[in-house]
Amino acid sequence: MPLSHDHIRTTVDAYLARHSHEREQLDALLDALDRAGDEIASRSTFAGHVTCGAIVVDDLGRVLHVLHLASGKVLAPGGHAEPADESLAATALRELHEETGIPPQAVAPWPCYEAVPFDIDIHDVDAHPGKGEPGHQHFDLRFLFRLHTPTDVPVVLQEEEVGGIEWRPVDQVSSQSLREKLLKLPSETEPETANASALIYNDRGEYLLHLRDYFPGQIWEPGMWSLLGGGREPQDATLQHTARRELAEEAGLDLADLTPFGTEYAFNDAGATVPIAIYAGRWNGDPRELHLTEGVMLAWFTPSDLHRLRIADTTSDLVRRHAASLPRTQSRPGPEEERLASPHGTVPNIIGVHLYLERPDGTVLLGLRHPNSAFAPSTWHVLAGHCEQENAIACLIREAQEEAGLHIERQDVELVHVVHHIGKPRNPPRMGLFFRARTWRGEPKLREPDKCLQWRFWDPAALPDDLVPYTRLAIAKIQNGELYSETGWPA
Repeated sequence: MPLSHDHIRTTVDAYLARHSHEREQLDALLDALDRAGDEIASRSTFAGHVTCGAIVVDDLGRVLHVLHLASGKVLAPGGHAEPADESLAATALRELHEETGIPPQAVAPWPCYEAVPFDIDIHDVDAHPGKGEPGHQHFDLRFLFRLHTPTDVPVVLQEEEVGGIEWRPVDQVSSQSLREKLLKLPSETEPETANASALIYNDRGEYLLHLRDYFPGQIWEPGMWSLLGGGREPQDATLQHTARRELAEEAGLDLADLTPFGTEYAFNDAGATVPIAIYAGRWNGDPRELHLTEGVMLAWFTPSDLHRLRIADTTSDLVRRHAASLPRTQSRPGPEEERLASPHGTVPNIIGVHLYLERPDGTVLLGLRHPNSAFAPSTWHVLAGHCEQENAIACLIREAQEEAGLHIERQDVELVHVVHHIGKPRNPPRMGLFFRARTWRGEPKLREPDKCLQWRFWDPAALPDDLVPYTRLAIAKIQNGELYSETGWPA
């Protein structure tokens, strides 16, 4: 069967969560998702359909290109989805193998891009009367991989479609949007062990959790409740295969339909960040009937049960985010979930979280936003982000890790200011929550150079001139111990 609409929509939404400034330029894709349904993966949907590309980087930092005979262009390997493809990333890997002979096992997903495209490109395709194809658009989802075998891996070209291969330096990559993103990748990024876990839920709104053995020093997070999963092995073509294999090996559980949901950023015993690709799947069985080969037990829990468990904050937040994303008919409602109709004229307010990070010497962390930022380009701002399907503190913890590599614990966070602000009259109003981290682990790093050019601690009495105005106001209010302010509203 073709790739599901839900899988494609979830993948696109995960991409836009990282690249919200691209939403307008992806309007055609979003419209097609609303209009075409599951047919958006079919090459016969000439209103526009999805294709997938494999961006492969070798150990010298070069990017793989192939000469496509039909177009005469030098492009990244890629093509149309087939009914047998299990995921969008699997489509990219299959096309890579078919066009170049490079097997899926020879590459690994780039860290933090295990389940999210690195780039999405929309381009026009000329009509092909010989095939009965009118002109149409391709919505190309490009996945980033690192070649972990020698570059001279044997190449077997798909002779009817590919005329040759070429390894190009990043500054010569054929696609401009792709080239710009690759140039912003930190040069010191190293390949990491790829991991995958399965977020299993049932029709009652419960989630399947695994109690680990209590062997301190021998296993990761001993005695804690977690998701089933583990590290990628050579036989795993994709991280989805990793998740399936781990389910089979650890619990004898076979789930055919797993959908990418997101990435969890956990920490190993050495304090290093470990990205884990999360795949969600539905199952309505009895865990007592499964054959558990690792750990103590499996059990169902509702999101409201999690506070009673010894469980990582990142895992707990993932479960709650997934539960919030489900339609009402798929999750068990509680009294606290009853939704009231909004009064006439109610306008939703965007919630943004902000990190007020103050060192013992009183200096405050600010970041210089990238010149291409949709909001406040080339301007200083505190570390900040928009809430997704998560609570505000979970958002803060996630943003701090994703943007600056900082590890913050929930119990070390306190709310120090709220600013209710609005920009241009037609802009949606925003509620900015400023949280202080009383303590944290790590030093600020440039984890997302496409958003921030540098981190620097500033004296609150000598802040930069080019500082976001409401941020300047909030810092002054925090220094004075004031909890609330407003800006931008008409008098």
